[in-house]
Amino acid sequence: MNRLPGLLLILLFVSGGVKAQDKVIDQIVAIVGGNIILKSDIENMHMNQQAQGITSDGDMKCEILEDFLINKLLVAEAEQDTLITVTPNQINQQMDGQLQMYMSHFGTEKAVEAYFKKPIALIKSDMQEAIREQLLSQQMKSKIVENVTVTPSEVRYNYRNLKPDEVPTIPTQFEYAQITIQPTVELEEENRVKAKLRDIKKRVENGSSFAAMAVIYSEGPSAKDGGVIGYSGRAQLDPAYASAAFNLKGDKVSNVVKSAFGYHIIQLVDKQGSKVNTRHILMKPKVSVEAKEEAFNRLDSLANLIRKDEIEFEQAAMMFSFDKNTRNNGGITINPNTMSSKFSIEELDGDVSKILADMNLNEISKPFETIDMENQQQIYKIVMLTNKIEAHKADLQNDYQTLAEMYLTKKKEETLQKWIAERQSQTYIRIDNTYANCNFNFDHWIK
Repeated sequence: MNRLPGLLLILLFVSGGVKAQDKVIDQIVAIVGGNIILKSDIENMHMNQQAQGITSDGDMKCEILEDFLINKLLVAEAEQDTLITVTPNQINQQMDGQLQMYMSHFGTEKAVEAYFKKPIALIKSDMQEAIREQLLSQQMKSKIVENVTVTPSEVRYNYRNLKPDEVPTIPTQFEYAQITIQPTVELEEENRVKAKLRDIKKRVENGSSFAAMAVIYSEGPSAKDGGVIGYSGRAQLDPAYASAAFNLKGDKVSNVVKSAFGYHIIQLVDKQGSKVNTRHILMKPKVSVEAKEEAFNRLDSLANLIRKDEIEFEQAAMMFSFDKNTRNNGGITINPNTMSSKFSIEELDGDVSKILADMNLNEISKPFETIDMENQQQIYKIVMLTNKIEAHKADLQNDYQTLAEMYLTKKKEETLQKWIAERQSQTYIRIDNTYANCNFNFDHWIK
């Protein structure tokens, strides 16, 4: 503890040189254990949040500082946990998502660069460490609350003790069934894609860089990262992809593999226990206009037969739908967030929400083109609105699952708050006087 004043002088001197090129004297605004938070950290995050269109009714810089304080506590704990890791691919994916939000807010890449007064490459470089810490803290939060559960008796007790104005309002919910048809890809087109991938494999085996080939040719989201998808277990991968990936040795390239997403060639990057890190080149056969028209017409004819009561929707789904997740359930769609059949308008796929919003009960839509969220393939779909529950105050009989999830969230928040309070008392924390009047959510930051 006695060495802190000397340490502060060194840190102030070092950090002061960091921003010298911008003629800004940086300063330490907080210390959490052995970690520092700089004024520039606060200013940069403030700019980032404004660039994403984030606003606040309070003092945003005070809120940002408290987020940093909590983050430093979580990161310090995460870095001591060997089971918590962050890969470069995870950082890149998060970074790309943030940059997309910037572009959505400002409109163009040049406008983003003008706002931050630096090129995109430098913006990304500056973001890397902050994103790494953000991912570590997220994993640490999940670990802290992973064993928190609620029982039915707890849910009932919590609900009965809510004041009338505390009972949540459940937004309008929709239940629907669907039938999907995937346009047929011509054999000639599939052969073209497989031949192209075999040619790329030969080029790699003759010395070309797999990563460079992935950037040029892959149609998957990992193309920009040289095809690397990060460490994955078998259950996280398409079965055909997993089978090929786990059998690879050294830097050998697989034969062409067909998955639900298209065709791949795969190269092993690394193995760690039951997980593999691979890079791949994904190519998707193109669907012809004629095949799209044929799929549309087939689905349109099927919808007309259902409307005329010549076949029941449930039977048609079981016999003709391409969607394996719903065809054996009469076409009924399950909300992956709640595992119930109820969706709020925000939880619906965008293409589906536009259709359902104007439908009557038991009405069947016209066929529409959309993307299968599971395999990213083009499909045609018809939907039937099976139920619509108008917005209402929650009750135990009809909204138990929603009430249980809300109470579980509350318990997890309380568990996390208790953890933060305990770490506050065990950790050296110093905050600059310029933030002494901040209205923090947690007490005891300033001791």
